[in-house]
Amino acid sequence: MHLRVPRPRSLAGQLFAMQAVLIAVVVVGYALFSYISDRGQAEEAAGRQARAVSLAIADSPSVAEAIRTPDPTARLQPYAVRVMQDTDVDFVTIMNPEGIRWTHPEPTEIGHPFQGHIERAQRGQTFTETYTGTLGPSVRAVTPIRDDGRIVGLVSAGIKVEEISKRAQEQLTALSGVAAGALLLGAVGTYVINARLRRHTHGMNADELSRMHDYHQAALHAVREGLLMLDGQYRVALINDGGRELLGVRGDVVGASVADLGLPSQLTGALLASEPRVDEVHLAAERVLVVNTSPVSGGERRGTVVTLRDVTELQSLTGELNSERGFTQALRSQAHEAANRLHTVVSLIELGRAEEAVEFATAELELAQALTDQVVAAVSEPVLAALLLGKTAQANERGVELVVSQDSRLDDGLLPPSLPARDLVTILGNLVDNAVDAAQGAVPSRVTVAAYTEASGAGSELVLRVSDTGAGVDPAHADLVFQRGYSTKPAGEGGRGLGLALVRQAVRRHDGTLIVTEAEGGGARFEARLPLGDAGRGGSAPAGVTGGRPRSGGAV
Repeated sequence: MHLRVPRPRSLAGQLFAMQAVLIAVVVVGYALFSYISDRGQAEEAAGRQARAVSLAIADSPSVAEAIRTPDPTARLQPYAVRVMQDTDVDFVTIMNPEGIRWTHPEPTEIGHPFQGHIERAQRGQTFTETYTGTLGPSVRAVTPIRDDGRIVGLVSAGIKVEEISKRAQEQLTALSGVAAGALLLGAVGTYVINARLRRHTHGMNADELSRMHDYHQAALHAVREGLLMLDGQYRVALINDGGRELLGVRGDVVGASVADLGLPSQLTGALLASEPRVDEVHLAAERVLVVNTSPVSGGERRGTVVTLRDVTELQSLTGELNSERGFTQALRSQAHEAANRLHTVVSLIELGRAEEAVEFATAELELAQALTDQVVAAVSEPVLAALLLGKTAQANERGVELVVSQDSRLDDGLLPPSLPARDLVTILGNLVDNAVDAAQGAVPSRVTVAAYTEASGAGSELVLRVSDTGAGVDPAHADLVFQRGYSTKPAGEGGRGLGLALVRQAVRRHDGTLIVTEAEGGGARFEARLPLGDAGRGGSAPAGVTGGRPRSGGAV
């Protein structure tokens, strides 16, 4: 048998109980105060009423005249009874100056001494007091009766405290009804408000909300993915550390509009879109991001939740994989061509024409070796040399001649560790691919690559220049070509317009520059300059290069 520990009351339930108790205390306190106040006011009103009746009786000429008779009671008793009925007082007692009663509501008390204080009245004063007499506690007034300036009697009129309590009780009953109505109305209003609060807090108590907040904050700072929450007006409601890093924003941006964050226009458009976005690839300042957006709605638009994933390295690896795939295809093509040549040589030998076979084979070997020697002599950096060899074979398959400028020179070990081979493959590989696409079908179909280092004021810089004989780039679109999604070619598998955007991103990541101009003889020329610091100094400029720049025609 398991002992079930009662769950703490929810925050909404606690607030409801507290508000109900508070309303009850306020209403009860107000009712008690009103009762005491009303009772005091009732006693004061009863005292004023008794005083007015007693003064009216004392001033009545018929009372003074009845006192002069041998039997004052005979005339005063009926008069007192009539006054009690007319003025709604409980008793009227008329007595002689010594306090012996001439009248009383109970005739048997006539002739007996008055129960109460009469000393002040005997001295000619009118006063009011609360005293317990034969009829019980009462509020009474006592005043002297004068005849020709002499005190010839006393009169007392009073109202029983019981009657005063009844009057206060009637007021208290009405007040209690009002208080009950106020308590009920307050309870209903509190219940409605707390029901709404319960929905918002999902029935959780304060400890659970506090614990959830702590988990929420810890999770936000722990996840490497970026998380961005926007309100209904597309203002930043929350952003975690990963989101700040991936978007490249600094400072306190909570409350700022998405349009004011300085993000690329396409990324800003995705964040401002009302419909969900699923696994869209966008470029930030230095990263390739996968963006997912999901609107938050509950009867009305409340905002948007945005998740950001960094796929910069994945995109670079994809580029390297594409390059490797290109190398593989080039090798397959070369193997096919080599097989054809080998069959040709074998056939010539079988035909007894050995000299022609040797001459044919020698020419093919010299041509292949010349291409390899040209590339390796110009660029001995192994990654770039392999890239250019593979791209040359690919270009040849597509009917494009890829030429490495004779003035190019890039020795092995010249590049610093801060410039990884992956970024070089991204930059040069995409530039060459773009140039081959542009030159394909042109006459002549040629792509020229130049790679060298050049001295600069801050040390030296690596220059990668790729020219083609294609249609060129409209000067009005010189900046648009580097934006994601811009392409003059039909969309292919995986989309177009990402290569040059990745090139610019990689160049910016290394504080370099990237420009596009018109090549000599038409076509486009892309030039990337990457600072090397002091790593590229010292004998890196090739022969035939002045100040590290090609002296003539190197990058057409």
